[in-house]
Amino acid sequence: MSAPVVAAVAPGGAADRAGLRAGDEIVTVNGVVPRDVIEWQLATDDAEVDLEVRRGGLELAVELVKQPGEALGAEISSAVFDRVRTCDNHCEFCFIYQLPPGLRRSLYLKDDDYRLSFLYGNFTTLTRFTEADLERVVTERLSPLHVSIHATDPEVRTRMLKNRRGATSLRWLRALLDHGIEVRGQIVLCPGVNDGAVFERTMVGILDEYPELESVAVVPLGVSKYNTEPAMRQHTTAEAEAMVAAIEQWQAVFHRVLGRRMVFAADEYYLMSDRPFPPAASYEGFDLHEDGIGMAAAFAAEFAGHVDQAIGPQRGFFAAADALPANPAAYTGLRARGTWAPVTVRASRQAPVAVLTGEFGARVIGPLVAGLGRDDVRVVPVENRFFGGNTAVTGLMVGADLHRVLDAQPVGHRYLVPDVCLSDDGRFLDGTTVTELPRPVEVVPTDGISLRRALGEAA
Repeated sequence: MSAPVVAAVAPGGAADRAGLRAGDEIVTVNGVVPRDVIEWQLATDDAEVDLEVRRGGLELAVELVKQPGEALGAEISSAVFDRVRTCDNHCEFCFIYQLPPGLRRSLYLKDDDYRLSFLYGNFTTLTRFTEADLERVVTERLSPLHVSIHATDPEVRTRMLKNRRGATSLRWLRALLDHGIEVRGQIVLCPGVNDGAVFERTMVGILDEYPELESVAVVPLGVSKYNTEPAMRQHTTAEAEAMVAAIEQWQAVFHRVLGRRMVFAADEYYLMSDRPFPPAASYEGFDLHEDGIGMAAAFAAEFAGHVDQAIGPQRGFFAAADALPANPAAYTGLRARGTWAPVTVRASRQAPVAVLTGEFGARVIGPLVAGLGRDDVRVVPVENRFFGGNTAVTGLMVGADLHRVLDAQPVGHRYLVPDVCLSDDGRFLDGTTVTELPRPVEVVPTDGISLRRALGEAA
């Protein structure tokens, strides 16, 4: 187990007053060695906190005293202090296996850790879940958790996970629901594997065995050009259409029986099948926004000014690998997103504007921008050649592809890039930075309100 390290201290806060410094290693909290940021947060919620820290090879005692309602005023550099529970499944559809070589090491980590499921919304298969884990989740009310279901048929699930525990691990899902833990499920739909009749059986199984599930997100298989599994392929248009129809039919069943729609199709299915998105109200609150469900409807509502603030979080793909702080909701916001230095924008505010986005994003944003009736604003789709395959989402845009596209664009225009494809230190997934692009760009939060505001500045 490695000691957590203090990453930042708020000036004038409780931690600062007690003498805690960035770089201090936390040895114990109230005499206990914390295993993760969850235990750290629970322990430091007390009005008085006794820390044993290591600084420069010396161990020091630090006594913190907080005022009623006062935050700790310190951030920890990682989410898990003991070893992350890695995944021992061997799913053919796992996107980690489809990454190109040479990316930063954190992106290749396959985790199956319920703690990261709670903190970041990562999906766990529960194949490494134990009685001790259940006890902790229930005792500390670590909710919601996010569970990869894929299929309720034990044999199909075992084959998909390539793990014999796939047949039995959903018993933990039943136990979590029995103890009132909120669980959000996910199904990665692989053509010819768990669609068709298997999908129908899965819906029946959920209705019969797991009706307390908060929701179930159905997302299409992502295939990059580095895929080595011949059985894993992209959906055809007809298959995407069939999946949308099946999901909408099951929504009606769940709504009739449970009073809610339960199962939702990823936005990609509507784009692949060229079908209109459902109305915003059908998403029942946009709780699955982070899973790519309802993002288009939410963005349209934000862009049109129908809501006062952004509907969903914008953490981006692989965010859990590099995110800091570990649980943004539990901290004081000492390190706001985008602490890296932005590119100096030399373009005139009266210059034409180009919105750069992924190919799917362009199909959503294009009609919205066209509706403004402005000839000084254009949407530029960025083909993802870096990952290839059916990769078309904006969160997977990389610097190499942006570099290629921007190189062919006019000098002196304003170029807007969404922050969803950048890490907190301003890097794309391929490791490049905004400063390496051939044109100055403005990084804009990935929501309709922010885009409309950025475009308004050019009006």
